[in-house]
Amino acid sequence: MSRKRKRKKSELKARAANIQQLRAKEQHVFMKLGAKLRAYFFTGILVTAPVSITFYMAYKIILWIDAGVGRLLPPQLKAQGLFPAGRLDRDSHGLPPQLKSYYDDLPFTIPGLGVIVLIVSMILIGMFAAGFVGSFFVRLGDWMVKKMPVISSVYSLLKQVFETFLSNKSQAFSRVALLEYPRKGIWILGFVSTDTGGEVRRILDREMVNVFIPTTPNPTSGFLIFVPREDLVFLEMTVEEGLKFVISGGIVTPEEAKKIKKR
Repeated sequence: MSRKRKRKKSELKARAANIQQLRAKEQHVFMKLGAKLRAYFFTGILVTAPVSITFYMAYKIILWIDAGVGRLLPPQLKAQGLFPAGRLDRDSHGLPPQLKSYYDDLPFTIPGLGVIVLIVSMILIGMFAAGFVGSFFVRLGDWMVKKMPVISSVYSLLKQVFETFLSNKSQAFSRVALLEYPRKGIWILGFVSTDTGGEVRRILDREMVNVFIPTTPNPTSGFLIFVPREDLVFLEMTVEEGLKFVISGGIVTPEEAKKIKKR
C-alpha cells in the first residue's frame, strides 16, 4: 500500500510539474505574441503618423492661402468657383455625406469601433512595413517625401520625434533625475539622455549632461538644458514611471503605479 501511495504521489507531482511547464510555455507564447503585435503597432504609427500629419498640415495651409487669396478676388472670379471654400460638406457630427449614409444604415451603434479599426490597421501596416516588399515601399515613400521642398523639413522633424518616443530601438532617455530649476529651492523632474558633446562641450569646457525637461501633462513637448552632473540627483524610478508621474501631474507616483499593476 505504501508503494502505491508513493507512486500516486510521484505521478501527481509529475502531472503538476507538467501543467506548470505547459502554463509557463503558454505565457511565454502569449508574451512573445503580445510583444510582436505591440512592435507592429508602433511600426505602423511610425510609418503613417509623420506622413499623415505632414500632408494634413500642408492641406490646411493651402486651404488657408486659398481663402485669403479668394477674399481679394473680384466677385466674377469667385462666382466661377476657382477658389473653393476649402472644406467638404459635413453634417453636425463632422462626417461627409458618403460616410454618414453607411452609419445611418447600421441597425445599432458600436462604441469604440473606430479605435479597434485604428489599432488593427496600424498592426497590419506595421506587419506589411516589416516585410521585404513593405520596407522597400516605405523607403521609396520616405525618399519621395524628403525630396519635396518645405514639406521635407516638417516630415523629417515629425519622423524624428515619433522615432524618439515610439521606437523600441531608441534609447532616448537613460535615467530620471531631479535638479534645482528655475531657481534654488525649487526642484523639477528631468530625463537624462546622454553626456553633452560636440561644440557645446568644447565651449563649456566641463562635464555636462543633456537633460530633457518635459511639460505636464504632455511630455512630448519641453526643452533641453545642459546641467553639470554633480548638480543632478538621480532617482531609482524608471523612465516609464517618470513619464506616468509627469502625465498625471504628480498624482500617480511610482509606488501607486505598482499597486495599480498588482490589482
